[in-house]
Amino acid sequence: MSKTPEFVIEDLHASIEGQPILRGVNLRINIGEIHALMGPNGSGKSTLANIILGHPAYEVTRGRILFKGQNILEMETDERANLGLFLAFQYPVEIPGVTVAKFLKRALESKIAASGNGEKLSVPKFIKELKENMKLMGLDENFVNRYLNEGFSGGEKKRMEIVQMLMLKPEFAILDETDSGLDIDALKIVAQGVNRMRGPNFGALIITHYQRILNYIKPDKVHIMYEGRIVASGGPELSEELEKYGYDKIREKFGIEEQVSA
Repeated sequence: MSKTPEFVIEDLHASIEGQPILRGVNLRINIGEIHALMGPNGSGKSTLANIILGHPAYEVTRGRILFKGQNILEMETDERANLGLFLAFQYPVEIPGVTVAKFLKRALESKIAASGNGEKLSVPKFIKELKENMKLMGLDENFVNRYLNEGFSGGEKKRMEIVQMLMLKPEFAILDETDSGLDIDALKIVAQGVNRMRGPNFGALIITHYQRILNYIKPDKVHIMYEGRIVASGGPELSEELEKYGYDKIREKFGIEEQVSA
């Protein structure tokens, strides 16, 4: 018997400043699966990621996004996070004045409070787990007292995003081009962190331009986005074919036509 999809996007249309970007996105992912979303620049991949977590610059004009049976488009961003969603940013932002430890402690306290189970955060356990995850991601434990992402290299910012994911333990994560700008060693470390989360209670959507991260995080399914729609889906071999032949050949194979009007 197939699983009931836990993360579902239905006929999603969205725009920014009146310019349509998403033109009817449909996607279904079971918790326990990792899917990859690929596509050329400007196809709408990062727009989709931002809309999932509620970026205010985008206007959803049609459709819905269901997670655990709830339409998250009706929720604030913090409510979506507390429900179990997580976004690793393409360009992680610096937060001066807020240390890594304080940021994660407050985020965990918020998540625990939202659960309503009356639990309290164990500070010794939190510190121990944070140091272990930072070691796993190749970050010195002194980073816990540094302001979040301030003065971090690009690779350190991306690895810190994975530390946050490991600490918050979301049920569904969107990784928006987490592989961009990483050398091969950093890429392997990031992949190790994602694979540590992999299991029956975790699902993810990996947004990427390239095959290389998928060599280390094997997706269950690959989707191709083009001009605001998912136009092709398949197994891991689809990303390999895309890497080998490029988007033009894939467009020909699937009979994808360019949009002629907004």
